[in-house]
Amino acid sequence: MSRPPPPRRSALPPRWDAAGRPGAPGATPPVGPVETGLLAQLAPAVVPQVHWLPGGGAVRILEGGPPDGARSTVVFLHGRGNAATHWFPYLTVLARHHRVLALDLPGFGQSTPADVRVRSAEDAVRFFTGPVEEALGMLAPGPVSVVGHSLGGLVALELALRGTVPVERLVLVDAMGLGPEMPGPSRLFFRAGPERLARNLGPWAMARMLPPPPTPLGEKLGALGYELLSVPGGRPEATQAFNALVPLTGPVFHRRERLGEVKAPVLLVWGERDETLPVSLADDAAREFPRARVLRVDCGHSPQLEHPERVLPELKTFLGEEPPGH
Repeated sequence: MSRPPPPRRSALPPRWDAAGRPGAPGATPPVGPVETGLLAQLAPAVVPQVHWLPGGGAVRILEGGPPDGARSTVVFLHGRGNAATHWFPYLTVLARHHRVLALDLPGFGQSTPADVRVRSAEDAVRFFTGPVEEALGMLAPGPVSVVGHSLGGLVALELALRGTVPVERLVLVDAMGLGPEMPGPSRLFFRAGPERLARNLGPWAMARMLPPPPTPLGEKLGALGYELLSVPGGRPEATQAFNALVPLTGPVFHRRERLGEVKAPVLLVWGERDETLPVSLADDAAREFPRARVLRVDCGHSPQLEHPERVLPELKTFLGEEPPGH
């Protein structure tokens, strides 16, 4: 069986030329100054590359790893409205011993929207998962560990269930997809549109609505979050797909009935005060996964950003465990 052709790479954001001018309609926005500063701090250990997919479109990936061989490959998937740079506190540390691949989900960051007509929640899952699966199939065909937050957690779970990408460890951080629950205020916030709110309300009001951790790193990542949300034109394709997963009423899209199919060990990292996805989802999921444990953190929806000093050591330990069958 012949190997697939290597992916085309570019250091430029997709659909933008070297002068930063947009190309085709629906172009991704230019990289903002906050993100540019974070990328400079990550270099040269971790660098961004845009990979053009045979099926169409492009995915930006922050890539790094040790020069003398990596223990394993670790994939990072962010949440709604964010980008791969939100994993900033973890990438250079883990790149000392692991190959790290942090992806912008389709329609967010510098990744182009997936070419999927979204008419249902299943279509929306394909919108977010298909290009990630295609990129990893080219770049990391061997076993990978996948770390996903919120929407990225749903994509990570879906990768493990599909099996095309061999997932040997799964880390779900306040992840979607584990059950139907989401409180009404969070649904209203998402339906109002975080990007529209950011552009209309400005950074001060958004910081009150989504307060960053009260640390220098937290303030920096909070500024990044606002920069990503306030992009001109918003993220219409990704927003439509996300809204198909999170209706205003009724169950949120989930795979609870299939959690028992995941054979890889699972680490559930959860904020005990998460008002979007309650910690009971993690407790219930831990009983369904064959091999799972829960790390509770005294914080809200983003423990990896609110308490990296708690999450990073646990993550390093989990990634050092022997995968099943070894």
